[in-house]
Amino acid sequence: MKYLIRKFTGKSLKIIFIIAATFSQLGSFCQDNVTNDVAVNIIPLPVKATLSKGGFTINRKTVIVINDDGEKNTARFLQAYIQRIYGVSLAIKKTAVNNYIRFNTKRFIKAPDQPERYNLSVLPSKAIVTGDSYQGTFLGMQSLIQLLPVEKNKPLALKAMEVEDYPRFAYRGMHLDVGRHFFPVDFIKKYIDFISLHKMNTFHWHLTEDQGWRIEIKKYPLLTQIGGCRNGTIIGKNPGKGNDNQPYCGFYTQDEVRDVVKYAADRFITVIPEIEMPGHGSAAIAAYPFLSCFPNESTKINPRAAWNGPTTGKQVQQTWGVFEDVFCAGKDSVFQFLQDVIDEVVQLFPSQYIHIGGDECPKANWKRCPQCQQRIEELGLKDEHELQSYFIQRMEKYITGKGRKIIGWDEILEGGLAPNASVMSWRGEKGGIEAAHQKHNVVMTPGEYVYLDHSQTKNEDSVTIGGFTNVEKVYSYDPVSKELAPDEAKYVLGAQGNVWTEYMASPAKVEYMIFPRMSALSEILWSPKEKKDFPDFEKRLQDQFRRYELWNANYSKAKLKE
Repeated sequence: MKYLIRKFTGKSLKIIFIIAATFSQLGSFCQDNVTNDVAVNIIPLPVKATLSKGGFTINRKTVIVINDDGEKNTARFLQAYIQRIYGVSLAIKKTAVNNYIRFNTKRFIKAPDQPERYNLSVLPSKAIVTGDSYQGTFLGMQSLIQLLPVEKNKPLALKAMEVEDYPRFAYRGMHLDVGRHFFPVDFIKKYIDFISLHKMNTFHWHLTEDQGWRIEIKKYPLLTQIGGCRNGTIIGKNPGKGNDNQPYCGFYTQDEVRDVVKYAADRFITVIPEIEMPGHGSAAIAAYPFLSCFPNESTKINPRAAWNGPTTGKQVQQTWGVFEDVFCAGKDSVFQFLQDVIDEVVQLFPSQYIHIGGDECPKANWKRCPQCQQRIEELGLKDEHELQSYFIQRMEKYITGKGRKIIGWDEILEGGLAPNASVMSWRGEKGGIEAAHQKHNVVMTPGEYVYLDHSQTKNEDSVTIGGFTNVEKVYSYDPVSKELAPDEAKYVLGAQGNVWTEYMASPAKVEYMIFPRMSALSEILWSPKEKKDFPDFEKRLQDQFRRYELWNANYSKAKLKE
């Protein structure tokens, strides 16, 4: 290059310098405007993010601008978040000239193809979130939150950028078991906020179990009066090293349920209730023994476990595991009971799906029950597995008649799948693959990857159910199996993280178990598959740790990979 410059003199040399300067400026422009997802520290990673020069600093004079009442909940969420975390109160208005955050939801003649799509523009003196629906606008607001500093005492400065974003999967869920351990409404709402902050959209509320019935059913008050209490709980790893000998009670009133459902809806989150059947029914059977095949037989107690209180009659279980006393499939009165329960449940939950469990139902009682055997004979069924299929299909028909659909764990495939059922595949992916082959919708929840009750480290410092699923393992998961053809892959709606609470007695332990693995799960469900990059995710996770602290959330500091 030096040799070439020497060859030019006068005007020629001047032209070269101008060209060189122009390329230098162009290079600088490209650097300033290139898509740079590492610098855009958002989890889950957006589809596209482009940084540019400058930015916008929120101050006490900044206003949140909305077009109509449909954006109020989004504005209030942001207003409350900034007030709670940073102590800055922003007004919500209909107009502003500058220094504003504007929510702008598109109006379509027909429903948009991607209702969760949004665009986020951060410009000098303003930030604009444009959603293809009110839900999309809300999700864009969550990205804006992640552009805020992770320190409370810093200026609320946002880098100038353009973000274009939409999710890979329609179903992005988190589950919480409140049967083994009960959690107050305040924590349920905090959990829902965690879901929304990660751009997830479904809360699977596991409300009934062997160890506790947690939802008020007005027609059957004993479900919560008796079924909502156990006389004690084992201490330590099942079967335990003792019993705490303390009554353990708790349930949600219907008014509390309505409050939670509305709280979730304000955050564009669907709450799917789970009413377990035909297994995991010990608490209901303790309240109403006629639900059992053998009402007069006492509850079987694990002889290796310490027990507190009466040992005769029907009892709510104090240990963990799978129990033989299940809902009787031979009695019409059992189906009437469950239909009555569903009648009240559908009034509380507007969700498309009602989860009916269907997992871990031992058949021992059905095999020796005269009424179950008579049902098998009358219907010409082959065995007890087909009897379970009859049970699920009968309930599916009733729930469909209520304008809803059923979803259940992958055991509902046994004996034949109900016509309109969707499958939640937990025993690996096999059940989900089989359901997709049969053209049924699937939510993948394989224990190996998304059971967040598993240990996060090989040297766990608290009791867990076992297993080992670290952040890297969660992040490596892809809900669409390679065994599915393209026309079958469309039946995979998404995936869900499951939180079983045998060994989670407090909200702090739940938070410790879900974080940071929930953040990894959110990215595999939202972000494009081709953008999956664990080293990059690790870098962005460093700021996420500090956000957990801003949220007053406990989290695991275990190694992300081992």
